[in-house]
Amino acid sequence: MLVSTILYAIPRTAVFGAILLTGYLGGAICTHVRAGQPFYFPLAFGVLTWAGLYFRDDRIRKLIPLN
Repeated sequence: MLVSTILYAIPRTAVFGAILLTGYLGGAICTHVRAGQPFYFPLAFGVLTWAGLYFRDDRIRKLIPLN
């Protein structure tokens, strides 16, 4: 997760880092569901990751136009 976060912090590799973070957090959500624990934190962190990238990168705003 640390490497993915570093990649996310670098503007040139931010999209790749967000994809890796999403995969990691998806596994965390699966683990929490399997254990019967609440999974709100990994879900919220994943949404915030993509929201931050959406507001930071014009390419993502062109792919996902929210009008």
